[in-house]
Amino acid sequence: MSWRIALARPDLGEEEISAVSRVLRGPILTGGRETEAFESEFAAYHVAGHGVAFANGTVALVALYAALGIGPGDEVIVPSLTFVSSATSVVLAGATPVFAEVDPETFNLDPADVARRMGPRVKAILAVHYGGQPADLAELAEIAEAAGAFLLEDAAEAHGARYRGRYVGTLGLAGMFSFTPTKNITTGEGGMILTGDGQLAERLRLLRNHGQSEPYVHSLLGCNWRLTEMQAAMGRAQLAKLNGILARKLALADQMDRLIERLPGVQPPVVRPDREHVHMLYTVKLDSSATVRDAVIDEMSRRGIETRVYFPPVHRQPIFRNTPAVLPVTEEVGGRILSLPIHSRLTFGDVEEVAGALEESVGAVCAGRR
Repeated sequence: MSWRIALARPDLGEEEISAVSRVLRGPILTGGRETEAFESEFAAYHVAGHGVAFANGTVALVALYAALGIGPGDEVIVPSLTFVSSATSVVLAGATPVFAEVDPETFNLDPADVARRMGPRVKAILAVHYGGQPADLAELAEIAEAAGAFLLEDAAEAHGARYRGRYVGTLGLAGMFSFTPTKNITTGEGGMILTGDGQLAERLRLLRNHGQSEPYVHSLLGCNWRLTEMQAAMGRAQLAKLNGILARKLALADQMDRLIERLPGVQPPVVRPDREHVHMLYTVKLDSSATVRDAVIDEMSRRGIETRVYFPPVHRQPIFRNTPAVLPVTEEVGGRILSLPIHSRLTFGDVEEVAGALEESVGAVCAGRR
């Protein structure tokens, strides 16, 4: 469907076209200087020791678990209110995801519930920074340390976000970032692991390239999980725009907050004061049921405005039907959330139109149910 106002839109221009063209005029299309430069520049931006680029964020997580020796018999705590790969990557590594509850306001992992679900088989906690707002990393770090587990970050949606002054992706042992087209910066497909551990970074580089330590010598069981030089060049051009994109999205989100706050039955995003939200998503919560929420989506669609549910709870997906999980908070939140358009190409007029359409849509749905 062609939307008048789309949920997300990449901020692309001549810079990215020129960057990709530069690569295509040369002889090296993978494993070259563009990838090395993108890794070092992305790491430097986030004040991290090492960056390791991957074909996408999912395989980056699989490689991270493999590099840490997490596999069969092990468990990883993850939220259910996230994109499915936060959990499927655990399964692909041979381990078992343990789903934990989220904070009903920020939609990030609830540390108290995580603590209740810790056990001897838990080897890591994966803190997902929902929509671009950092999770409760201090509390999760304490829980992980007490249990001798790794704190890992799924920062797929949080490029440039900060927690108590520090960039996400650098507070745990390692953090994963994604560059799909809905993210604040994109390479089409792509991922990156940031870490301060040089040995871990080297092991990740081996795993993404067939475990090859020197030409045709394979010391580890690895895969071809490499990023292309074209994607890396595009990523460098996008990274140069990141500060501007984040500033624009913050201004748009602030305006949306002011407009949404006056709407009855709609709660704007709750942002904790000790962290910086980068608004990859702008997710509101409706004071109504999933049936009403879904009807609001249909009403918005009729007005040419794209909205979505980010995300249907993962533990309810068919692939996890045999994974026991009792998550009443997650299910209640999952039935009420609605993500609205937020991207750097929006105008302030677009934001006013989205908020107005939401008010009309909620009103129309509720009036039709009286």
